[in-house]
Amino acid sequence: MIKLEKISYLKLSPRQQENYNYAKVASALADYGFQTIKLSDDWQTADFIAQHIDKKTFLKVQLKSKLCIAKKYKNKDLWICYREKDYFFLYPHDEVCQFILENTNVENTVSWKKQGIYYWPKTPKKIGYFLKQYKFS
Repeated sequence: MIKLEKISYLKLSPRQQENYNYAKVASALADYGFQTIKLSDDWQTADFIAQHIDKKTFLKVQLKSKLCIAKKYKNKDLWICYREKDYFFLYPHDEVCQFILENTNVENTVSWKKQGIYYWPKTPKKIGYFLKQYKFS
């Protein structure tokens, strides 16, 4: 007999955290009619593919641990998915990136100018209000 014990997410390696997050989001997306396929190597910057049962909706998804926009994700028809508390956000990168760049000072930061990427440790209220349309549990 096997004894199941819950693990501590924070004690997992980054790769283990990514696998954990994928399992959680794949389970949640199944409730919304999506089947997912985890990619062993990023394909067009996607970590996984999500296909809806309508056979029309096909999403290339980059899995993140927090809210993120990046220059390298622009114009790739990519969706970003991250978990915060008991919720997930699944958003079209380019639309959210445009909103953020037009409504914040991110474009003037060293991170955006030099690395071409910007992360938030926690979703800011102003951005969270916009992202509410992409939130699910």
